[in-house]
Amino acid sequence: MRFDLITIFPEFFAGPLNYGIVRRALETSLIEVNVQDLRVFTRDRHRTVDDRPFGGGEGMVLKPEPLFEAVESLLGRSVGEAGKRGATDSKTAIVLMSAAGKLFRQETARRFAQLERIIFICGRYEGVDERVAEHLATEEISIGDFVLSGGELPAMMIVDAVTRLLPGALGNEASSQNESFSGDAHINVSLEPRTTSGVALDFPHYTRPAEYRGWGVPEVLIGGNHAEVTKWRLAAAAEKTRRNRPDLLVRE
Repeated sequence: MRFDLITIFPEFFAGPLNYGIVRRALETSLIEVNVQDLRVFTRDRHRTVDDRPFGGGEGMVLKPEPLFEAVESLLGRSVGEAGKRGATDSKTAIVLMSAAGKLFRQETARRFAQLERIIFICGRYEGVDERVAEHLATEEISIGDFVLSGGELPAMMIVDAVTRLLPGALGNEASSQNESFSGDAHINVSLEPRTTSGVALDFPHYTRPAEYRGWGVPEVLIGGNHAEVTKWRLAAAAEKTRRNRPDLLVRE
């Protein structure tokens, strides 16, 4: 899997790429990451990547020219123009990180993990020229209902989420199957927790010591009855979902 990150702050990624699962995936060549400085594709001495918005308004907008040229340089081909669309590659996604995009979910991560390459366009300033969203990006993605200063952090979060789903990225492959959002997307709250086949959030985890400052680990987890542990985990996960993410519940 190859990730390309187009940004005006290439140094941003030096830290996040050097830790944990992503670092190990890089060291074992499971993934390849290329950070592309957008300013390389400017043509003026000030290396200008933004301009004032047509129609007036606050802030500055990232220009389309350097973004189109950066992506085309990475792809090694043209993406086309009005009336003449370039060839598409079903194994490559061009993702514009934008607060106005579709919400990124675990199912999106699973879909991205089936690709061979993802090119991220990290937005900045007030936004990105809409022609980039309409005619260059294959997807416009947001990581939540809030606004950040730029797309670098969201892009890195997606790199992490996708990388850990690649075979060989985790020491235990079951880790990515038994965690929050790994089962069915919703719980039917009309069912008893023990009969729920899929839960949205992970069950609570405990480790040693068995007692800390007077707070003990649930006895069922220490007793060694695996059937009872499974039953408890389903119920506890359902309860945690009701408490923390009631929006994920299916109500009848």
